[in-house]
Amino acid sequence: MSDRAASSGSLVRIGTRGSSLALAQAHWVKALLEKHWPGIRVVIAAIITSGDRLHGSLARFGGKGLFVKEIEDALYHGRVDLAVHSMKDMPVAVADGLVISAVPTRADPRDVMVGAPIGGEGIHGLPAGASVGTTSLRRRAQLLAARPDLRVVEIRGNVDTRLRKRAEGVCDAVLLAAAGLVRLAIGIEVGTPLDPELFVPAVGQGALALETRASDDELREMLATVNDEMASSTVAAERAFLKGLGGDCTTPIAAHARRDADVLRLTGLVATPDGCRVLKDTATGTARAPEAVGMSLASCLRGRGADGILAQVGRFGAKR
Repeated sequence: MSDRAASSGSLVRIGTRGSSLALAQAHWVKALLEKHWPGIRVVIAAIITSGDRLHGSLARFGGKGLFVKEIEDALYHGRVDLAVHSMKDMPVAVADGLVISAVPTRADPRDVMVGAPIGGEGIHGLPAGASVGTTSLRRRAQLLAARPDLRVVEIRGNVDTRLRKRAEGVCDAVLLAAAGLVRLAIGIEVGTPLDPELFVPAVGQGALALETRASDDELREMLATVNDEMASSTVAAERAFLKGLGGDCTTPIAAHARRDADVLRLTGLVATPDGCRVLKDTATGTARAPEAVGMSLASCLRGRGADGILAQVGRFGAKR
């Protein structure tokens, strides 16, 4: 047992965003740590990030990494000990001096269509010309590839805000992550979950990143007890795929890894924002080397023209 955990009442300070979902995730991690290490005391500090202050498309301002910058700064300078992030918000390159020390059990990685007939055909159950709310280029690309007649409406905000905007008629339907709906106790029953092999989720969707200072050996030892090896390996494959393409968490790159015993299967996708061109393939390999599976699939799609697609994405983002 680490010195920190052995010391009764020793403190672990968690830094997180202040949204309802981020706080729910932080409280879940707090309960997990207290269960495994009864001797510690865990407190949560909500931090306002640059991403929380901005309106409109994040791609114009630097992407989803804006949701972690201030939290990582507090972590690096010792104002908090542990940062809890949604993995899909994490840039491929972790900041110097920091490290992702654990990935706990992953929640449902699927997207959910709210507004289509529940229990129906999801995207294909929407009426002709329906409007769907999302700011994600990944979701936009796959929506329009499947249904070019759909109209994409840019809406931002937390889960409750986006559900309210749909109810108010801003759009006919909205796409949300199943994990967020579950963690907020709303449940995926409000919509139709989409098959992750057909509508591929964001890299790391449903997973949490527990980030610490690289030098905090005691806390990293504690977090090793809550790391989920299944989640860690699937996320590693997806993030290696993203890295191999030179993309980030705002580009229309999607990946979904599944693991069966020691076999890891990774589906990856790159698309133009208008959905006119989609590259998609699958790679299989050993779960003992998930990064190799991700890099192999990235190399395959680059050989088929992924670099040209991503260059087009950059031009699209500059115009938004």
